[in-house]
Amino acid sequence: MKNVIRKLIWFGVFVCVNVICVSITSAQESVKPTKFLVLDSRIIDNVQNARLTLGTIKKHPANPLFSEEKLWESRFDNLYPNVIYDKEEQVYKCWYNPFIVDHSAKGMTPEERNKPYSPPRNRETGVCYATSKDGLKWVKPKLGVVEFNGSKKNNIIMRESPGIWGHGVGIFKDPLDLDPARRYKAIFRSHVMSVGFSADGIHWDKSFPCPEMNAGGDTRNNAFWAPTLGKYVGITRTNTDYGRLISRIESEDFVKWSKAEVVLKGVDTNLQTYAMSTFYHGGVYLGLIAIHDQQADRVWTELAWSPDTKQWNRICPGTPLIPNSKEGMTYDWGCIFTAAPIFLDDEIRIYYGGNDGYHYGWRNGFFCLATLRPDGFAGYEPINERYTAIVTTKPMIFAGKNLRITADIPQGEFVMVVVKDEQGNKITTSKKIRETVTDAPFEWLIDKDLQGKRVRLEFVINSAKLYSFSFAD
Repeated sequence: MKNVIRKLIWFGVFVCVNVICVSITSAQESVKPTKFLVLDSRIIDNVQNARLTLGTIKKHPANPLFSEEKLWESRFDNLYPNVIYDKEEQVYKCWYNPFIVDHSAKGMTPEERNKPYSPPRNRETGVCYATSKDGLKWVKPKLGVVEFNGSKKNNIIMRESPGIWGHGVGIFKDPLDLDPARRYKAIFRSHVMSVGFSADGIHWDKSFPCPEMNAGGDTRNNAFWAPTLGKYVGITRTNTDYGRLISRIESEDFVKWSKAEVVLKGVDTNLQTYAMSTFYHGGVYLGLIAIHDQQADRVWTELAWSPDTKQWNRICPGTPLIPNSKEGMTYDWGCIFTAAPIFLDDEIRIYYGGNDGYHYGWRNGFFCLATLRPDGFAGYEPINERYTAIVTTKPMIFAGKNLRITADIPQGEFVMVVVKDEQGNKITTSKKIRETVTDAPFEWLIDKDLQGKRVRLEFVINSAKLYSFSFAD
């Protein structure tokens, strides 16, 4: 009987391991891109009269969405928000990381805020939780999980204590993990870098220290499943004489991690890479970099991309994707720290923590929202608008029945495409698209069966901006 039980146990382990392997393999196979962001230089062979520029960010008119309203929200500081849209529950979820014991700048006059700020000795961080049906109006529920000032009627889900929870908490929901108790995952800095798990994102088990990471981690730590690599990747920070440097770690199981390796640094020691929210979209990994200007003591957000989470390419370094407001003491004049985006059909939502003062000074914090048009991180446009721009791809498989583009096209202007073979001979030409479109198909002057053929795409851009293209059936 014991032998039978033993065999059944081993059979169960075998099945689970194989299911995991199949899931990982399937996940990796499913990420062969059919959509391409033109910011990916690997696919571009030649450009004429064209330049890659950042997309146009829009700050939501409802900003700020919420602020330091509760007794346990003394100082939002960098806030480090983590936001998802949970499709299963049809609700937005936000985890944010305030100092719950600290000095507050609320109600201080500008003159009072000119005094040097220094944190109290009993300064303490926490992680709070909020939800929203529409992503604009947020509720901070009374969860009854963590005690604060003798009451559990608050939205705190974690509270700093020695060796347990700490700073820069990054949280995400992992639908690939077969263990429901590990559905939500957290990475953060305690006395050492650590991870944690939860079944619902509210109630958390004890944390697991991961000293092998060997990272400073005093930043917005974030982790995610890297679909092209078949493993978890974490983005954290290392501090050196050069300043703050973005570092990378990886793990097969989210428990045992590699040693942190530096993957990105600032253009100089003044403009330092403070943090980077990282995610996969359109066949590449994108990073929203928090750049800390040491002299001005302010933080804004820039853009980078990577083919593999290791080699990073900055787009328009020195130019913010999300700039600070120009008016002093407004909700995001001082610093901006982003979450990874939420992708909707009609827009990209980037939630962020903003504040109205200097990084090292007295400041009030706010939860805010900025938006981009779909695929609108960066695109090609003409350098001289009196002439068309031409962007030609490297040879690629025409992996569908038709070709679609996403572009901003003002009235009277156009984008068209010439399809050529590998040698540069024209196969067919499209009709002109003359309006702003998202994933809109081309129509052909002469129909050709292009599916499966290896071609070059020559995009002709007339006073417009091209963000992406895709193959579809």
